[in-house]
Amino acid sequence: MSDPAPPVGVLAIDAGNSKTDVALVGTDGRVLGTARGGSFRPHAVGAETAVAGLVPLVEAASTAAGVPPGTRPFAEHVSACLANADLPAEYAALESALSAHGWGRSTEVNNDTLGLLRAGLDEPRGVAVVCGAGINCAALLPDGRSAGFAAVGHISGDWGGGGNLWQEAMWWAARAEDGRGPQTRLRTALPEHVGLTSMAELIEAVHLGRLTETECLDLTPVLFTVAEEGDLVADAVVRRQAEEVVALAVAAMRRLGVDGEPIDVVLGGGVLAAERPGLMRRIDALLAEQAPLARWHVVRTPPVAGAALLGLDRIGASQQARARLRAHYA
Repeated sequence: MSDPAPPVGVLAIDAGNSKTDVALVGTDGRVLGTARGGSFRPHAVGAETAVAGLVPLVEAASTAAGVPPGTRPFAEHVSACLANADLPAEYAALESALSAHGWGRSTEVNNDTLGLLRAGLDEPRGVAVVCGAGINCAALLPDGRSAGFAAVGHISGDWGGGGNLWQEAMWWAARAEDGRGPQTRLRTALPEHVGLTSMAELIEAVHLGRLTETECLDLTPVLFTVAEEGDLVADAVVRRQAEEVVALAVAAMRRLGVDGEPIDVVLGGGVLAAERPGLMRRIDALLAEQAPLARWHVVRTPPVAGAALLGLDRIGASQQARARLRAHYA
């Protein structure tokens, strides 16, 4: 006979631009129930509407965990690591909306980058750079000090991420086609990828909404493939992406005064998790120049595990509980 389920210690939520994962974790680190849903975009629909979209996922995970319907609260702590939670007002609105559902005795909202950071580290000390549809960075030290960025796009100094890279690739390809810029293989590779014959056709398809957001994002890997084939224009874009990743990481280290110390830099998100050779080689070289004691690695553990670990940290769970959670996601 299996051991009885422990009390629910953490309701962990990792909500991103492309998907949302929910996990109920026992006080002993056992994963009791999970659910997956779509994107989380409070900046577009408002905090309350975005959080309302989490309700079916929480209910599905609760059912899987054997939580009686209507139980409130059922978790000691709600640990939510959310994309598009960037500014203090956004944190406050999201925390209020989550708390209103009464799922946990306490609630904490962090940016999803912090979930990635905790997923990639055995202790809360390091820097994380996430490069998926967007780009962001967070750093955390054991004494509670942290560093982050507004990360709301061009107006907050951001550049890069898959959502920017495919547009940058199109910018250069369009100029190659009409004569305003240097020639690049992107001019033919991008339209070919979606079954079109010219940049003019691709521009029209994007402008008129004939391509979905996912289809547009799928143009980003084409940029890396063309760069790896030796195309100078594409390679320059990839080089700038590497520079942005390192600029974020090193700026966070300097703000915390740890740029001269050994520290882990964890990398995640679709663009970085793909580990394109040219991009990773440049990141490695730039970090070696600017923060020689930093050690980087790509995170394979799902970010929802990071949200759960942050929750276990908060409720004072044992090291054995943390190890059990990690083993589940290994």
